[in-house]
Amino acid sequence: MSGTLLDPAFTRELEALRRRLRVRARSGTGGDHVASRRGSSAEFLEHRPYAPGDDLRRMDWLAFARTGEPVLKLFRAEEDVVVRLVVDGSGSLDTGDPPKIQVAKRVAAAIGYMALASSERAQVLAAGDGLVRMREPLRGRGALAKLLRELDSIVPAKGTNLASAIDGVVLRSPRPGMLVVISDFLDAGPFDAALGRAASAGHDLGLIQVLAPEELEPPWDGDLALEDAETGDVLEVTLDARAVEAYLARLGGLIALLRSTAKRHGATYVRLPTVEPLLEAVRRFVARAVD
Repeated sequence: MSGTLLDPAFTRELEALRRRLRVRARSGTGGDHVASRRGSSAEFLEHRPYAPGDDLRRMDWLAFARTGEPVLKLFRAEEDVVVRLVVDGSGSLDTGDPPKIQVAKRVAAAIGYMALASSERAQVLAAGDGLVRMREPLRGRGALAKLLRELDSIVPAKGTNLASAIDGVVLRSPRPGMLVVISDFLDAGPFDAALGRAASAGHDLGLIQVLAPEELEPPWDGDLALEDAETGDVLEVTLDARAVEAYLARLGGLIALLRSTAKRHGATYVRLPTVEPLLEAVRRFVARAVD
């Protein structure tokens, strides 16, 4: 199935985007990384176009004078970054058409590819009722096939405790890096507090919320028997306009919580309906959007 996570056309688009992916945390171990600071140990790597908000101290003014195009100097420094991909493997992700878990794996594969292609390390972590699996970090383009296999092996099951999973990643990470949590965030636990602890520990946070269209705009009406995808419990409900309005209000509260959490900690928050073209969501992630 790993071949369905990334196709050649999509990979070509990611190749163009990866140069704009910036990680604000540093793990501090030896390795190749495009540094955000300059120093005697830095080695020039390449130019990239200037984007609003970039550090003007990194502008190559001589190149600007020659071409009229503003570009930044990127350096290779003695630093190393780990991009940690926390994929929610709870039962609620195994719903929708296409299944939310498949979209979650695809966006994780896209971010992992950009990290590996930029000489960063990428690490796959599965979250369920806590941190259920933590693979060793991978490095380089040659590790892409293994990263895709690790993502493929995540099978949704039972409930989720995102707060416990996030805390587990922080406790087991010797140094901070980019921590990307990919989930529907339909979790009653205090995951926002855990995200705050991760940010305080120095992690650069990325939040990607994967939702099915029917979760954003419920199409149902009348008397229904709803089965909880995680617990198997069946709840008989009557869905009328008032019930749908109450549900949408709770969903809006969750989205507002994610948005405010992202803004408070300088994080990225991308809301990804499963029917949306994935490339658009990846572009917003690279641009550090807060949806």
